[in-house]
Amino acid sequence: MFQFDFMRYAFLASTFIAITCGVVGVYVVARNFSFLAHTLSEIGFAGASFAVFMGIAPLWGMLLFTLLGSVGVGELTMHSDQKESSISAISALFIGLGVLFLAISNSNSRYATNILFGSIIGVDRQGVVQLVVLSIIVLLLIFAVQRPLNFDSFDHIGAMAHGVKAGFVGVVFLVALAMSVSIGSQIVGSLLVFILLTLPASTARYLGRSIGSMIVWSIVIALIGVWAGLYLGFLTNWPVTFFIAIIEVFIYLGTYFIQMFRN
Repeated sequence: MFQFDFMRYAFLASTFIAITCGVVGVYVVARNFSFLAHTLSEIGFAGASFAVFMGIAPLWGMLLFTLLGSVGVGELTMHSDQKESSISAISALFIGLGVLFLAISNSNSRYATNILFGSIIGVDRQGVVQLVVLSIIVLLLIFAVQRPLNFDSFDHIGAMAHGVKAGFVGVVFLVALAMSVSIGSQIVGSLLVFILLTLPASTARYLGRSIGSMIVWSIVIALIGVWAGLYLGFLTNWPVTFFIAIIEVFIYLGTYFIQMFRN
């Protein structure tokens, strides 16, 4: 399997993506941002479609749209009494824009499929370098504000009482989340990137007894999903995203039922 360049590139890229999504996902779940992560994946779809229309790499369009969208959506939901309705309206708008950009760009269905569901074959050496660099930037952003982020995510009232700059921390996290969506979409696609941002972290909440242990568990579970998914996809020639989704769901459900029976 590793005799093929595209598989080596895919495993390397997916490793950094899983680590990044595993770390960021813990805070996504803690801050109840799962729905926002899903919305950003749809905004990323519009960004990638716009990039195809403009003739540039889809990754850069995703980054542009998700970075702008994360801050905009985050601010809107923080100051709106109808958060879910606001996010739903924004999701509908960007899904429509994504479809429009693909239609007027005269691209074939392969582009739409790759954007929505990812493509391991499409990850080349340059793409791996870009994903690794972006992943490192995301991790550095998280670790730069980790202490106040931990406080604000798991004890928001206490953080406010102790003078934590929740607004600044929130913006930094939204930027990190946007970048995570963009890089994660390169493997699992914009449609299902929220899987890596929510399910490993949700499972880790049952297994970890501290924030650090939850992060470790989340990374391990994300790595199991992407590594096993790539291997099974190579053996069967079935979509890698399918295997990643099924593996992560089974791990979550198995952990959930084990914890339920123990209690």
